[in-house]
Amino acid sequence: MAAQFFLLIDNSNSFTKLALASREKLLRFAKIATPRLTAKALATAIRGWRFDAAVLSSVVPEKGKLLGEFLKKYAPAQNASRAPKILRVSARAKLGVGVDFPNPKTIGADRLANAAGVVAFYGAPSIVVDFGTAVTFDIISSEKKYIGGVIAPGLEVMTDYFYQRTALLPKITPAEPKSAIGKSTREAMLAGAVFGYRGLVKQILTEIQHELNTVKKPKIIATGGYAELIAAKLPAIDRVHANLTLEGLRVIATLNF
Repeated sequence: MAAQFFLLIDNSNSFTKLALASREKLLRFAKIATPRLTAKALATAIRGWRFDAAVLSSVVPEKGKLLGEFLKKYAPAQNASRAPKILRVSARAKLGVGVDFPNPKTIGADRLANAAGVVAFYGAPSIVVDFGTAVTFDIISSEKKYIGGVIAPGLEVMTDYFYQRTALLPKITPAEPKSAIGKSTREAMLAGAVFGYRGLVKQILTEIQHELNTVKKPKIIATGGYAELIAAKLPAIDRVHANLTLEGLRVIATLNF
């Protein structure tokens, strides 16, 4: 019998996002700061959730091991007669997209989840811009194949670097600048961070589309923590899809269980 409910886990460097999902939609959510991820924190976050299978995307090996061990011990307690199955996302899994990449083992599980999600919701060709600890660009060809991507420093990585490596620059939280000409140190930093970051994203997208050279314009979908902020004044991005990675994990779950 096919699994009907899934535990979806997106374990990234900054946060570990969890969702309970049916085959059709995401139902419940939880989030834990990855440095604070423990078995106790996990048990608290998903208390009362019932699932037939778990799908794990991890780009943090130490925490990925913790998650795997937790699921093996925790899952049987939900149902004494049958423990849920566990799938670790990789290029070997059924994704709903092909993989045309020299070394598929090196593709991050979250990037494969994004590829699965964008094709399921928006088709191909398509580009996912994921604003996380790093900003990643994942490219899906017209033939619905993952063909590669780009990795650049994340917005917080750039702003935190100034704070950590200079004596007088403050720590800032990225937000929409009032002007391109800052009237204070904070305003000047915000202008440099947000306007500069939009420029970085815009230029990378221009180069990708030039090389992709498709007859049909690719759908460009943003996701991740600062997607709303950066996409707000960046016309190249067609849409922000907040839970695209988790939706991709749900798609992978339905294809594999």
